[in-house]
Amino acid sequence: MINLEKRRLIDSEAPNASTAIINGKSSNILNWDDVRFSWAYPKYKRMLGNFWTPFEINMSKDIKQFPNLTEQEQDTFLKVIGLLALLDSIQTDYAGKVADYLTDSSLNALMIILAQQEVVHNHSYSYVLSSIVSKNKQDEVFDYWRTEPTLRKRNDFITNGYQGFAENPNIENLLHSIVYDVILEGLFFYSGFAFFYNLARNQKMVATSTMINYINRDEQLHVGLFEKIYKEVLHENPEYDTAELKVFGTQAFKRAAELEIEWGEQIIGNKIDGLLMSDLEAYIKFMANKRAEQMGFQAPFEGYRTNPLRWIVAYQEVDLGKTDFFEQKSRQYTKTSDANGFDEL
Repeated sequence: MINLEKRRLIDSEAPNASTAIINGKSSNILNWDDVRFSWAYPKYKRMLGNFWTPFEINMSKDIKQFPNLTEQEQDTFLKVIGLLALLDSIQTDYAGKVADYLTDSSLNALMIILAQQEVVHNHSYSYVLSSIVSKNKQDEVFDYWRTEPTLRKRNDFITNGYQGFAENPNIENLLHSIVYDVILEGLFFYSGFAFFYNLARNQKMVATSTMINYINRDEQLHVGLFEKIYKEVLHENPEYDTAELKVFGTQAFKRAAELEIEWGEQIIGNKIDGLLMSDLEAYIKFMANKRAEQMGFQAPFEGYRTNPLRWIVAYQEVDLGKTDFFEQKSRQYTKTSDANGFDEL
């Protein structure tokens, strides 16, 4: 098994554009006009264009609405936030570990931006919770991962998958860890996202749901970035593109979907108005098929070729860099402040 070499801080004998995506040579000097991968700079611009902070979102209406949610809605709201907080914390660290072994400095730069976005995501959960619940409750929510068995099982599935790469960074473990990353960012959040979007379409907790959409938009870019890295690694190291890897990928997405459905049953079931568990289960299997095939694997579930939650597309795919879908107000990219219309967000 070939181990991965860390990118050198500087190599005066190497070219700026790396000679390989991993275990190559690079000066580590970043010149965006001299990088190995033509897709890196467009991805960089897109990720920069997504820049946002929680401070941009006015929580005043959500503060008033939260006590009026049903007990089940409040419980689900807090548990989903707790889940997101744990997984996005892990993502920040994981991105840094992957960055160390990507030879080209442009890919390291993309990973740094990705990690920064994950920090913003975690900040947003604190921002939401500090607005609507006490400090003691906020601390309790951030500790749900310790006490909820279903949540712990889901999280262990990802963290154990990452741990192999963290402890033994070789090519096979890197490829496996990227599969787990796409599961985390492209599947595991999606029942929680559906819950928030369902609240929003009923004009509940709109500010929080807007923030969730910002996070969702970032995660879609992250999935695309890791998909690119995964396929480039296989392209340059074709001996790792094996039947065993494809079986691993299909089985991983199948198990992930089962865990996501189990979690969805616990937090949503048929207890949330407007969101049927049967539809949510079909949606999760649809997304598992979509993500598996996106990575080049066989779909784990027969059928499930259409999205049963068609209404959700408007919430996931709107370009919130220009328009706030939930408020239906124009939003230019200019940063907001008390002086230029913060209360109009």
